[in-house]
Amino acid sequence: MTNRQSDSRIWELDLLRGTAILLMVLFHIIFDLNEFFQVPIPYAEGPVFYIGKAAASLFIFVAGISCSLSRNNVKRGVKLIGLGLLITLVTSLVVPGSNIIFGILHFLGTAVLLYDFFKRLRPGILLILGTAVIWAGSCFQQITMPNSLLAPLGLLGPDFYSVDYYPLVPWLGLFLYGVAVGKMIYKEKKSLFPAFPLRQNLINTLGRHSLSIYLLHQPVILLLLSLIYRSFPFKMNA
Repeated sequence: MTNRQSDSRIWELDLLRGTAILLMVLFHIIFDLNEFFQVPIPYAEGPVFYIGKAAASLFIFVAGISCSLSRNNVKRGVKLIGLGLLITLVTSLVVPGSNIIFGILHFLGTAVLLYDFFKRLRPGILLILGTAVIWAGSCFQQITMPNSLLAPLGLLGPDFYSVDYYPLVPWLGLFLYGVAVGKMIYKEKKSLFPAFPLRQNLINTLGRHSLSIYLLHQPVILLLLSLIYRSFPFKMNA
């Protein structure tokens, strides 16, 4: 999510972001069909669940890489957290009960702000630290706290609920993997495949505008599904 001009962007990172966008849109179409139109397609387990996690994982991994390419991570981090809080507010007003507590934007903003604490570490140390954070996440799942004040760290109370939740533990581990990869293969801040013939394509275009698409895609999906439902109500409930 950098502001570089298209001729200097690392196109393969846009390709990964664009792929994440497509996976995310597919997941949210199925999520909305289930939640708002009672179409019995499971999304909390099975292939659809992993599609959603694959999208988030790509976003987080690429965000880690991008931190070494950005000129102002503080500005990016604050912007992402602000947008995340705005989505939390709007969602709570439009769909009461649909809590978003430390969702993907909250996480990404916080991780980007934490980048300064890790940017001087060697890639090997980052990989070890990232693995430790991911391992800690599996340990935290076995702990039940009396409340959810430490939810951003992955420590939850018994009544915690959020429709979008990406705590620092374990997901910061994947972010640190991205930071390590950025240090190892993007030292020159240039594409690894600058002469690739298909580097300008639709998926890359989506990747260049990933944040805007993320902010707008859910209202658009719900609007289109509502129009389809009104035209073909029996099919939607099949």
